[in-house]
Amino acid sequence: MIELRQVSKRFSGLKVIDEVSLHIAQGEFTVILGSSGSGKSTLLKMMNRMVEHDSGQILFAGQEIRRFAPEDIRRRMGYAIQSVGLFPHWNVEKNIATVPRLLGWPKARIAGRVDELMGLLHLEPALYRSRFPHQLSGGQQQRVGVARALAADPEVLLMDEPFGALDPLTRAALQREMARIHTTLGKTIVLVTHDIDEALGLASRIVLIDQGRIVQHATPLQMLSAPASGVVRDFFGRSDTGLRLLGLRRVADHVRPVALGTVVAGEPIRVTLNLREALSAFVLQGLARLPVVGADGQQTGCIDLSDLLGPADAVRAA
Repeated sequence: MIELRQVSKRFSGLKVIDEVSLHIAQGEFTVILGSSGSGKSTLLKMMNRMVEHDSGQILFAGQEIRRFAPEDIRRRMGYAIQSVGLFPHWNVEKNIATVPRLLGWPKARIAGRVDELMGLLHLEPALYRSRFPHQLSGGQQQRVGVARALAADPEVLLMDEPFGALDPLTRAALQREMARIHTTLGKTIVLVTHDIDEALGLASRIVLIDQGRIVQHATPLQMLSAPASGVVRDFFGRSDTGLRLLGLRRVADHVRPVALGTVVAGEPIRVTLNLREALSAFVLQGLARLPVVGADGQQTGCIDLSDLLGPADAVRAA
């Protein structure tokens, strides 16, 4: 879908991207992770020609991106940023419809697409369609920004620190929304962040960049369990690795059966939680075993505190 071959970029003589090669597969959720000044935002912006690369090749759908007019490549790649950038004197409907209107879509098609995306992002059309940006919360504005980026049904969605200015609860809610949208739409998504937990929670694959070079490109599990170097190990935090690995494992893989009619004490935890969230529940309740419930609220089994310390296969074999 997107391929970079030995790509470099300089600003004022300083090389900020240093011969980067990278392949992003169709349908993948790729997170570009790195500290401030590592070059991650520049890397993203070169993909849609907001920043032109100096050397090397960038291919989109098999073609060098310089064969596309900048406006054409940007219509095929939706773009969402931290500051949202909504037009303050346009209502929500008009903001979302920005690109479809430029493309000359019929009014009925635009209206249908706006309603579809507002529903997808949990913005009730009847309530929010006519509101202006200043009448929305920060999280609602960000949802509108994502809807606008998706409006023309782009093949790729690029996101540059989209949730950085939000409070933790709103940020977590929008992260869950992006994971759901990726699953629902199957879009190729490339997201830039400096937030390690955001990257681990969202990514199919993580690109860790340091001083303009990729130091590892791997799945979240590979990043934590098989870091390519001390730089990678230090970035993720040597002392935090255990907790972060728990965040990649699911309660669903560790559920123990219970005999019919058996009551397991404690406040139930959902089968959809990760083991890091489950550990918090164990600590708060001070118990060594907790009941597990499914989406319907019915008990599906239980999980022991000891299950958080061993592989899922050991639980299944028990």
